Order: sequence, then C-alpha cells, then structure tokens
Amino acid sequence: MRVSWDEYFMEIAQVVSKRSTCLRRQVGAVLVKDNRILATGYNGAPSKISHCSELGCLRMAENIPSGERHELCRGLHAEQNAIIQAALYGVSVQGADLYSTCQPCILCAKMLINVGVKRIIYKGAYPDKMSLDMLEEAGITLVQWGEEEKDGAEIDFSTQTK
Repeated sequence: MRVSWDEYFMEIAQVVSKRSTCLRRQVGAVLVKDNRILATGYNGAPSKISHCSELGCLRMAENIPSGERHELCRGLHAEQNAIIQAALYGVSVQGADLYSTCQPCILCAKMLINVGVKRIIYKGAYPDKMSLDMLEEAGITLVQWGEEEKDGAEIDFSTQTK
C-alpha cells in the first residue's frame, strides 16, 4: 500500500533525526512545499564545533529540565538547522509545511512564524505551552502525528486551557 505524503515526510524526518548528536533527544525536521523537500535539519552543535556526543551534555550534568534554559546548550534545534540550510542555499520556505519528530519549542516557534511556515506536523510533545499559544495566535495549523494510526490529528485550540 502506498503511504500518504504526510507519512512519507514524517518517516523522512525520523531518518533525519538519526544524524543528531544530542544525548537527550534526537530530533529531525523536514521543510516541504508542494510535496517537495526544501531542507532538512537535525539537532546538534554548529559546524566545526565539538558535539555533546563527544564532550558530554551540560544540561544533563546540571539536571536542567526540557523546555527550560535553552541558552545552556551547545546544540541548535532541528527546526533551526532546517531554516539555516534553506537560507544558506537561497531557498524560500514561505508557505512551507514543517514535519518534525518533536513539537517546536518557543524559540523555534517564533522562527517558524517569521519565515512563513503555514502548517506544522509533529510527532512527540514538548513541555512548552507558550509555543503552542504563539503558533495558534499566528494562525499556523498544528497537527500532532498519531503513532498507532499513522495519521495526524489537527489540534483544536478551543478545548485547551490557557
């Protein structure tokens, strides 16, 4: 049976995440427009900088919870790296969809809003309600990917508590 476009791109995001050098969470992201891949990204340290997989993780050593103190990390997020890759090669991502193995954090949400992403399909949740609130306010469609049914479910913001 032929997979849907959403399943196809989500599986690619999962493969991209395998390049991650983060010790806590491996994330992959794919920016897509008109069913064509524009750019991919995974979380890890900037180019030419040692990775946490080589040096260890400051966040783990300091017991910093997910969703807090983003500045205490050597790595870039997968969404950030996908946006950077598109920019490096002069590819506009305005109007694109983002497929990610994890819900964007607030930092990535702000970037995705400003580059004009219209829809975000993500697999795993992330402890960052402010991110969801900003994406809702910006009118970006969020779809949480369901592992069991291999299908996405659009988030109904009207039922969420503020």
